[in-house]
Amino acid sequence: MAGLSSEEVRVLGCLLEKQRTTPDVYPLSLNALRLACNQSTNREPVVDYDEATVRAALHQLERRGFTRLASGAGSRAAKYRHLLAEALPMDGGEQALMSVLMLRGPQTPGELKQRADRMHAFADLAAVHETLGRLIERELVLRLDRRPGQKEERYVQLLEDRDGDVVGAADAVVSPVAQGASREGAGVEGPPAPPPDGGELAELRERVERLEGEVAELRAAMRNPFPSTPPRPIHDPPRFDPRF
Repeated sequence: MAGLSSEEVRVLGCLLEKQRTTPDVYPLSLNALRLACNQSTNREPVVDYDEATVRAALHQLERRGFTRLASGAGSRAAKYRHLLAEALPMDGGEQALMSVLMLRGPQTPGELKQRADRMHAFADLAAVHETLGRLIERELVLRLDRRPGQKEERYVQLLEDRDGDVVGAADAVVSPVAQGASREGAGVEGPPAPPPDGGELAELRERVERLEGEVAELRAAMRNPFPSTPPRPIHDPPRFDPRF
């Protein structure tokens, strides 16, 4: 399946979220869907789509079989619904996690449990991990390597087309060593080297002191390139002998 654009993922995630959190206003009109996409809360990143952008995303999703027009005969405004139940059958927990991942980007299991609670109440973190495992088996979710300083792995949805980079430049799944080597080859400073031990530190200090002395001598020579003491002659001049 070809990846979706970021606009398509946002629209599809909003339809899925609103179906489960506000079923009384679902399906959504074009304006309601635009407002849902542009929410300043529970969204990352925050966007500012116009109706033309949302309409174009809906058109592409309809061609892929993910959405359809759902207006009734007496409806004054066109309304839209998702077709994930047919296109990608998922249980309630899987739909909740996918919706949060589509709307808020890569997250840890703890964040997913908290943020998906409005749509599905997971009993514990083990239930979240179990659900993520099923989504990973279906290649809908990817577990990212833990980054330096992080205690938990993060997970990302795979519906979006990211131009071959699943997690983006800032979240590349590479080890710190490989990342440092690639940066060095590209002329970018890599991660800091580990601090030297005691022996190496003493040797570095000695080298610094020696270099400082040499620099001081060079500076003195540059300030006084012509010394005041006349140079010694290469050969002593002939001396007068009184015997002659």
